[in-house]
Amino acid sequence: MHRSAPGRYQTISAPGEPFQAFVPAPLPPVPPIEWTPALRRRFDSALVALGRLDAVTALLPNAALLLYSFVRKEAVLSSQIEGTQSSLADLLLYEADEQPGVPVEDAREVSRCVAALECGLERLRGGLPICVRLMRDMHEVLMAHSNSASKTPGELRRSQVWIGGTRPGNAAFVPPPAEDVPDCLAALERFLNDKPEPIPPLTKAALVHVQFETIHPFLDGNGRLGRLLIVLGLVADGVLREPMLYPSLYFKTHRALYYELLNEVRLNGDWERWLDFFAEGIETIASQGAVLANALLEIVNSDRSLIAELGRAASSAHTIHLALQRQPISTSTALVKATGLTPATVNKTLAHLERIGVVSEITNRQRGRVFSYRKYVDKLAAEL
Repeated sequence: MHRSAPGRYQTISAPGEPFQAFVPAPLPPVPPIEWTPALRRRFDSALVALGRLDAVTALLPNAALLLYSFVRKEAVLSSQIEGTQSSLADLLLYEADEQPGVPVEDAREVSRCVAALECGLERLRGGLPICVRLMRDMHEVLMAHSNSASKTPGELRRSQVWIGGTRPGNAAFVPPPAEDVPDCLAALERFLNDKPEPIPPLTKAALVHVQFETIHPFLDGNGRLGRLLIVLGLVADGVLREPMLYPSLYFKTHRALYYELLNEVRLNGDWERWLDFFAEGIETIASQGAVLANALLEIVNSDRSLIAELGRAASSAHTIHLALQRQPISTSTALVKATGLTPATVNKTLAHLERIGVVSEITNRQRGRVFSYRKYVDKLAAEL
């Protein structure tokens, strides 16, 4: 189906040269999306895969511990799309108060991405729907660092931004003028909350992502926040119990196509190609997530069997093993705090765990040593 651009171009008079900014029309798309049989099948398959992933949350005894890992995986991937070099191990080292293998600011940026999602979940569970206030709260957390004052954390932008190029006149895309942002977001908020009519959650997530990125409501952090809203929206609409999905892996793997299809919607109203790509990505990542969750559980169960053979040391070893599933790179000091065991017991138990191959000491230091639940970390980071 051929559509004109789903919005209007507004000519902005500016010193030097005028330019055109794009103001998107409110959702849903007009004319409506053409739901071919193939596109419907794609969405049906994605929903089945999401259902399988969600079942993991209900069935696994340590789903809460897996959630910690999955959220961090999404944060690392989403931040890598924006150019950070931080790996999952770097993030875990940073969270353990250790020097990551990249500049600290990169790891700190990923950590803020984790905190922003946790902020959104907290607001949701406190009864706040996905709305502009929630987006601003998440953005404030995402951009909360000493160098971000110029990025106005939590505040909608008051100046023009552009994507690509050196100025609006040669940019690849120019989002709406700042004065149009509040109205654009108000319309998006209504759509998010099923006004004027309910929209299937997965379709809503796909449409909202494009619209949010097109509005580009903040000076910085729009890409990361827009991707977090995909997962948060699926949780808010009851598709997932927990945000155990990392769609940024698919977007990162197909980054050029991801950006191309976002732009095709803006230029030509080609929602159908974007929806097909989005649903294929969700199906792929949800399926991989379910496999990963079960693989991590196999590692945990195998190591639990090894620990059971430690005799009198088994009880404290099980306690530390549980803590390592939440923080798979940790120090003995952090494990004392997490478990309530004495420093002597923690150090003695870590020696047992290292001897049977459950943990590895990764610093070769005599003091302040760092331990990795290496098999767990390696499996979790295999696709990064």
